[in-house]
Amino acid sequence: MQDSAPGAPKAASLYYALAWLAGRLPRPLAALAAGAGAWLIHRRNGRSACVARCNVELVAPGAGPAERERLVRGILRGTLLNTLDTLRFWTHAPHANLRRHVRAVHGEALYAAALADSRGLIVAAPHYGNWELLNQYLADRAPISIVYAAPESATGDAFLRRVRGGQPTVSQVRAEPAAVRALWRTLAAGGQAGILPDQQPKRGEGAFAPFFGRQALTMTLLTKLAARTGATVLFGYAERNADGSYDIHFEAADPALAGDDDDAALAALNAGVERIARRDIRQYQWTYKRFSIVPADDPAGNPYWPQCYPNRRKR
Repeated sequence: MQDSAPGAPKAASLYYALAWLAGRLPRPLAALAAGAGAWLIHRRNGRSACVARCNVELVAPGAGPAERERLVRGILRGTLLNTLDTLRFWTHAPHANLRRHVRAVHGEALYAAALADSRGLIVAAPHYGNWELLNQYLADRAPISIVYAAPESATGDAFLRRVRGGQPTVSQVRAEPAAVRALWRTLAAGGQAGILPDQQPKRGEGAFAPFFGRQALTMTLLTKLAARTGATVLFGYAERNADGSYDIHFEAADPALAGDDDDAALAALNAGVERIARRDIRQYQWTYKRFSIVPADDPAGNPYWPQCYPNRRKR
């Protein structure tokens, strides 16, 4: 049941206080907590471990049992580290985060040139590394409209708006039909938009395209905006280094992504995400059921069913 809107801001303030406390964990302690949490989730074979294992079997079929489990534990640890870092970034001043935690920016000239282009800029930011730190970098450079999937809970939505609202240059756009108009206006004015390109849409709202050798339901919003506006598309991501710092990367997208061939455009989009995810499989969000919706003619069906649905309700 969705929270009542009147009480949402107060509950969101409580969530923020908890996030503030978690965001103050010293980095060594956060790393220990992530390692311990990953060990426990893996040992108990929790839902996240099940989904990660299923994804590893799908995207790395050649991995043996021992290697597969090492990857699963690495993914779980990476996910928890990313969560703790996100809480840190959300509850500290963005300019301080960028100064303290960004070691280097790669492709900065490419990004600056795209930002100066009057046709607008779309930053495709996959679920890799820490996309919240990337958002703070983008908003520090210029106003940005960020598309987000609003939680079902009004409290969760109020919390996200608070933690991402620390920069007045950020405009948060709910992933709804009205988002297309809002992004169109942003790009028409030569502004920048940030989109997570690998969020699985609802059935009927996207199209299937290859991703890690499988057909994955893929959003069409980004490719259609690129084709119709002529905006530059760059892939952007904040990759975590071994010492806990981050490097921000910008890479040019395949021109086919903005072409007239819809199938080729979606294939180019997913190929870009896949290339980034393969840099370090542990930093991609493999605790997410990315392949749960399959083509109607796929005889295998949902690969996560039933083992990754504790309450046995298929979604």
